[in-house]
Amino acid sequence: MPTHPMILLSFVNMKLRDEYADLDDLCRAFDTDKEVVIEKLQSVGYAYDEAYRQFVPKEGETI
Repeated sequence: MPTHPMILLSFVNMKLRDEYADLDDLCRAFDTDKEVVIEKLQSVGYAYDEAYRQFVPKEGETI
């Protein structure tokens, strides 16, 4: 998985949209800690939205 937060955001959202049912499935496939992904993307203003199965800007954040 990419390490740069914005590239990670794009990669994860694409994989969730095209290949995986949810963040748990994606993290299992890449043998990655889900909490690490969440924390890294939270650090740049994004939060995981389970309903949309995507990382979206946190409330109050702008893109």
